[in-house]
Amino acid sequence: MTVDTRNVTSARPTAPVSTAGLPHTDLLPAPRHGLLRALAGPARAVVRGLWDVRVHGSDQVPAEGPVILASNHIATLDGPLSVLMSPRRPTYALAKRELFRGAVGGVLDRSGQIPIDRDVTVDRTAVDRCIRVLRDGAALVIFPEGMRDTGEFAWIRSGVAYLAMVTGAPVVPVAMLGTRVVGGSPHGTPRLRTRMHVVFGAPLTSQPVPWPRRQASVRATAEELRVQLADHVRHAAELTGMPLPGIPRDRIARA
Repeated sequence: MTVDTRNVTSARPTAPVSTAGLPHTDLLPAPRHGLLRALAGPARAVVRGLWDVRVHGSDQVPAEGPVILASNHIATLDGPLSVLMSPRRPTYALAKRELFRGAVGGVLDRSGQIPIDRDVTVDRTAVDRCIRVLRDGAALVIFPEGMRDTGEFAWIRSGVAYLAMVTGAPVVPVAMLGTRVVGGSPHGTPRLRTRMHVVFGAPLTSQPVPWPRRQASVRATAEELRVQLADHVRHAAELTGMPLPGIPRDRIARA
C-alpha cells in the first residue's frame, strides 16, 4: 500500500474533523478536567500578573473539534503557558513522566494531563490517551522536539505526525518566545515582568490515513510538518521582534 504523504496544507478547516472509529481507545476513561477548569482562570491571572504575556493569533485555533497544538520548547514555562493561554477549554498537554510526582504530579494527573515515558521507543499508553483526547474533540499540546532545546524545530520526533495521520486533527503551530533569556538555562524562569510571546499559526490540515501507517510515511509527514513549524517560529520571531534564545548556557559549558 502506498500512502500519499503530501497531505499537509495550511488551509484552515471549516468544520470539526471526524474522529469516529479510532483504534484502541474505547476502554480508556475520558480525560479528567474538573480541576483544570477550576484552576485555569486563576492560574492564568497569576501568570499575567507575574509576567508580561502577549498572545498572538488565538483566532487561528479552530473553535471546535480535535486540534493538536504543536509548540517549540525552550524553557520550563512553555508547558503551563501552552495550556493556560490556549483559547480552547479544556486543553490537555503531553508532558514527561518525571513531572508527575508529589503535589505537582497530583495536580497534573487530576487535571487530565498525559505523562509520557521518554525512555521507551513508543509509550503506547500515552499515545492511546492522546488519541482519546482528540477523538473527544479536545485540544492537545505536544512538544514535537521532545525536550527543551533551541526551539527552532531543527528536528522533531514523529509522534505529532502519527497522531495527525491517525485522527485527521489539524496541527496548529505554536511559537514560544521569551520564556528563556538568551544563553539562559532551560530549567529556570525569566525575571518578573519579562515580556513573553505565545504565537499561534494557521492550522496545517491533513486527512486521516488508514492502517497500515508505514514508518516511512510517518517520517515523511513529520518532515513536512517540521519544515512548516520551523517557518512559523521564524515568522513569529520577526512579528514580535524577539529572537530565539540560542543554545542553553549549561549545554555550552558541557561542550
